[in-house]
Amino acid sequence: MTSELLAKRWAAVMMDNYGTPSLALASGKGVRVTDVEGNSYLDFVAGIAVSALGHAHPAIVAAVSEQVAALAHTSNLFLHEPGVRLAERLQSLVGDPAARVFFANDGAEANECAIKLSRLYGRSVDPGGGRLRLVATGNGFHGRTMGALSITGNPAKREPFEPLPGPVSFVDYGDVAALRAAVDPTVAAVFLEPTQGEAGVVVPPPDYLRAAREICDRAGALLVIDEVQSGIGRTGHWFAGIAAGVVPDIMTLAKGLAGGMPIGACIGFGKVAGLFTPGAHGSTFGGNPVSCAAALAVLDTIEGDGLLEHVRRCGAVLEAGLRQLDSPLIRQVRGSGLWYAVVLTSDCAAAIERAARERGLLVNPVRPNVLRLAPPLIVSESEIDEALHALRAALETVHAHQAVALT
Repeated sequence: MTSELLAKRWAAVMMDNYGTPSLALASGKGVRVTDVEGNSYLDFVAGIAVSALGHAHPAIVAAVSEQVAALAHTSNLFLHEPGVRLAERLQSLVGDPAARVFFANDGAEANECAIKLSRLYGRSVDPGGGRLRLVATGNGFHGRTMGALSITGNPAKREPFEPLPGPVSFVDYGDVAALRAAVDPTVAAVFLEPTQGEAGVVVPPPDYLRAAREICDRAGALLVIDEVQSGIGRTGHWFAGIAAGVVPDIMTLAKGLAGGMPIGACIGFGKVAGLFTPGAHGSTFGGNPVSCAAALAVLDTIEGDGLLEHVRRCGAVLEAGLRQLDSPLIRQVRGSGLWYAVVLTSDCAAAIERAARERGLLVNPVRPNVLRLAPPLIVSESEIDEALHALRAALETVHAHQAVALT
């Protein structure tokens, strides 16, 4: 089997929503993955910040194996202990024993839950429907299901599927004045990412989240913080928003929570925690015992192995190394923890990604002019050094090709 042959088989059976990926992976161990032809790569994509503990981590392998051998699925008609334990653990991590948890399958479903809670809140305040508007941010990303898409601030993603649920208003991310002007008593909720992931790891100005909290409180609107990509250690903290001193009304999680197993979570605080009544929402597979067992293993490992401090330390090494690349193709480096973007001077991200892959490094060209790096939280300083060496060589190769093309 080769990547080329598998790509042909893919194209013959799969819908074309992803295009056809050019690389077929077969296995992984730690921070490295191996393709079907036996080539090894440092994985600085990590399943788009999902593989928090890397690949084939013994804690996840053991937890999933033991749980699937005991009980794989119950539906939501019955209790299971891994789900209760995981909800208890999340309640403890957010520091609020009154918070309540809903488990879904992924981040989009977690945000769908948050939208429904926002709608219920708006109708509880104004039964006549005068407080149903949502506010979100330009270039924000919250998922591709119809509800989540309605608050995703990318017209190219939204417009082919309009009309979408609404009403929704968009403001520029990081613009406190624009947010203040948009949030009035007609707004049920404001949806924000602590850092915009799919936009290219865009970090807001200091105190932006604090200002958003104050604006929502003043207008009586909910603040929803989407921690789908930023949460569970990615920035060196359990939750980026809470680390910034802001407790939301709703928090959504997914990606790194179960280290590769499908799970999402929507956490309601305060007045939101009790809005759902029986039958108001549900998921057949959400929070299944196997995914919950994997999530517990991830949380135990992050805590037991001191990975939050490790992320902060190794993140500083990664940031310093990226800034020292000193390539004419680099315009900016931004991010935090183990979550960085290299902003380029031209739309050459795809070319650099290919050159990096040829040198054994996987990175994500999240935008035409932006590379995103999100390695597993277990990455070592030596692996970061190796990745930086490969990225430097890739940048030099692409720059040399560009210089030749101009002559």
